[in-house]
Amino acid sequence: MADTLTFTLDTGDGEARDVVIKLRPDLAPGHVERITELVNAGFYDGVVFHRVIDGFMAQGGDPSGTGMGGSDKPDLKAEFSAEPHVRGVCSMARTSAPNSANSQFFICLDDARFLDKQYTVWGVVESGMENVDALPKGEPPRNPGKIAKATIS
Repeated sequence: MADTLTFTLDTGDGEARDVVIKLRPDLAPGHVERITELVNAGFYDGVVFHRVIDGFMAQGGDPSGTGMGGSDKPDLKAEFSAEPHVRGVCSMARTSAPNSANSQFFICLDDARFLDKQYTVWGVVESGMENVDALPKGEPPRNPGKIAKATIS
Protein backbone atom coordinates (compact mmCIF):
# COMPACT_ATOMS: atom_id res chain seq x y z
CA MET A 1 0.00 0.00 0.00
CA ALA A 2 1.50 3.35 -1.04
CA ASP A 3 2.14 6.11 1.48
CA THR A 4 0.29 8.59 -0.73
CA LEU A 5 -3.22 7.16 -0.40
CA THR A 6 -5.88 9.75 0.39
CA PHE A 7 -9.34 9.39 1.90
CA THR A 8 -11.63 12.13 0.55
CA LEU A 9 -14.87 13.02 2.32
CA ASP A 10 -17.36 15.05 0.29
CA THR A 11 -19.28 16.91 3.02
CA GLY A 12 -21.17 19.20 0.66
CA ASP A 13 -24.78 19.10 -0.44
CA GLY A 14 -24.01 19.55 -4.10
CA GLU A 15 -21.23 22.02 -3.28
CA ALA A 16 -17.53 21.22 -3.25
CA ARG A 17 -16.74 20.76 0.44
CA ASP A 18 -14.09 18.09 0.31
CA VAL A 19 -11.93 17.05 3.22
CA VAL A 20 -8.79 15.32 1.92
CA ILE A 21 -7.05 13.09 4.45
CA LYS A 22 -3.59 11.62 3.87
CA LEU A 23 -3.69 8.03 5.11
CA ARG A 24 -0.84 6.85 7.34
CA PRO A 25 -0.32 3.10 6.83
CA ASP A 26 3.12 3.59 8.36
CA LEU A 27 1.38 4.27 11.71
CA ALA A 28 -1.70 2.04 11.48
CA PRO A 29 -1.66 -0.44 8.60
CA GLY A 30 -4.62 -2.45 9.91
CA HIS A 31 -6.79 0.62 10.41
CA VAL A 32 -5.91 2.07 7.00
CA GLU A 33 -6.76 -1.28 5.42
CA ARG A 34 -10.15 -1.31 7.22
CA ILE A 35 -11.00 2.27 6.23
CA THR A 36 -10.06 1.52 2.62
CA GLU A 37 -12.21 -1.63 2.65
CA LEU A 38 -15.20 0.26 4.11
CA VAL A 39 -14.85 3.18 1.68
CA ASN A 40 -14.65 0.83 -1.30
CA ALA A 41 -17.86 -0.87 -0.09
CA GLY A 42 -19.66 2.52 0.14
CA PHE A 43 -20.02 2.13 3.92
CA TYR A 44 -19.37 5.79 4.78
CA ASP A 45 -21.60 7.29 2.06
CA GLY A 46 -24.46 9.18 3.73
CA VAL A 47 -23.12 8.68 7.28
CA VAL A 48 -23.44 11.69 9.61
CA PHE A 49 -21.02 13.34 12.01
CA HIS A 50 -23.01 12.44 15.14
CA ARG A 51 -20.74 14.14 17.68
CA VAL A 52 -19.03 17.46 16.97
CA ILE A 53 -17.54 19.29 19.95
CA ASP A 54 -16.22 22.79 19.27
CA GLY A 55 -12.52 23.06 20.10
CA PHE A 56 -12.17 19.28 20.39
CA MET A 57 -13.22 16.95 17.56
CA ALA A 58 -15.76 15.83 14.93
CA GLN A 59 -16.79 12.16 15.11
CA GLY A 60 -18.51 10.05 12.46
CA GLY A 61 -18.47 6.60 10.93
CA ASP A 62 -21.54 5.09 12.61
CA PRO A 63 -24.26 4.18 10.08
CA SER A 64 -26.91 4.34 12.83
CA GLY A 65 -25.96 7.97 13.54
CA THR A 66 -26.11 7.32 17.29
CA GLY A 67 -22.48 6.69 18.15
CA MET A 68 -23.37 3.15 19.22
CA GLY A 69 -22.94 1.34 15.90
CA GLY A 70 -20.28 0.22 13.51
CA SER A 71 -19.57 -2.10 10.61
CA ASP A 72 -20.22 -5.84 10.64
CA LYS A 73 -16.45 -6.41 10.54
CA PRO A 74 -14.60 -7.56 13.67
CA ASP A 75 -13.14 -4.88 15.94
CA LEU A 76 -9.54 -3.88 15.30
CA LYS A 77 -6.46 -4.46 17.41
CA ALA A 78 -5.14 -1.14 18.70
CA GLU A 79 -2.23 0.41 16.78
CA PHE A 80 -1.31 3.16 19.21
CA SER A 81 1.67 5.36 18.35
CA ALA A 82 3.45 8.43 19.64
CA GLU A 83 1.90 10.52 16.81
CA PRO A 84 0.37 13.55 18.55
CA HIS A 85 -3.36 14.29 18.48
CA VAL A 86 -3.17 17.83 17.11
CA ARG A 87 -5.46 19.85 14.84
CA GLY A 88 -6.24 17.90 11.66
CA VAL A 89 -5.19 14.49 12.97
CA CYS A 90 -7.60 11.61 12.26
CA SER A 91 -7.93 8.84 14.78
CA MET A 92 -10.25 5.91 15.52
CA ALA A 93 -13.00 6.14 18.11
CA ARG A 94 -13.42 3.20 20.46
CA THR A 95 -15.04 2.14 23.72
CA SER A 96 -13.04 1.95 26.95
CA ALA A 97 -11.59 -1.31 25.61
CA PRO A 98 -8.38 -0.57 23.66
CA ASN A 99 -9.09 -3.15 20.92
CA SER A 100 -12.64 -2.00 20.15
CA ALA A 101 -12.17 0.39 17.19
CA ASN A 102 -14.34 -0.61 14.24
CA SER A 103 -15.58 2.05 11.79
CA GLN A 104 -16.04 5.23 13.83
CA PHE A 105 -13.37 7.89 13.59
CA PHE A 106 -12.75 11.45 14.65
CA ILE A 107 -10.91 14.47 13.29
CA CYS A 108 -9.25 16.73 15.85
CA LEU A 109 -10.49 20.33 15.62
CA ASP A 110 -7.78 21.44 18.04
CA ASP A 111 -4.88 19.92 19.95
CA ALA A 112 -6.04 16.98 22.10
CA ARG A 113 -2.70 15.66 23.35
CA PHE A 114 -4.40 13.91 26.30
CA LEU A 115 -5.50 11.29 23.72
CA ASP A 116 -1.92 10.50 22.68
CA LYS A 117 -0.90 6.82 22.79
CA GLN A 118 -4.51 5.83 23.68
CA TYR A 119 -6.23 6.10 20.29
CA THR A 120 -5.04 4.92 16.86
CA VAL A 121 -3.93 7.75 14.57
CA TRP A 122 -4.44 6.74 10.92
CA GLY A 123 -4.36 9.99 8.96
CA VAL A 124 -4.06 13.76 8.79
CA VAL A 125 -6.16 16.35 6.95
CA GLU A 126 -4.20 17.70 3.97
CA SER A 127 -6.89 20.12 2.78
CA GLY A 128 -10.45 21.12 3.63
CA MET A 129 -10.02 21.60 7.38
CA GLU A 130 -12.34 24.63 7.06
CA ASN A 131 -15.06 22.17 6.02
CA VAL A 132 -14.51 20.13 9.18
CA ASP A 133 -14.64 23.37 11.23
CA ALA A 134 -17.97 24.23 9.56
CA LEU A 135 -19.72 21.00 10.59
CA PRO A 136 -22.77 21.62 12.82
CA LYS A 137 -21.87 21.26 16.50
CA GLY A 138 -23.63 19.11 19.08
CA GLU A 139 -23.93 15.66 20.66
CA PRO A 140 -25.75 15.00 18.38
CA PRO A 141 -26.07 18.12 16.23
CA ARG A 142 -29.66 19.17 15.48
CA ASN A 143 -28.97 18.96 11.73
CA PRO A 144 -25.76 16.92 11.51
CA GLY A 145 -23.25 17.30 8.74
CA LYS A 146 -22.71 14.18 6.70
CA ILE A 147 -20.37 12.41 4.34
CA ALA A 148 -22.17 12.60 1.00
CA LYS A 149 -19.52 10.39 -0.61
CA ALA A 150 -16.21 8.92 0.55
CA THR A 151 -13.46 7.90 -1.88
CA ILE A 152 -9.94 6.50 -1.72
CA SER A 153 -7.34 7.56 -4.27
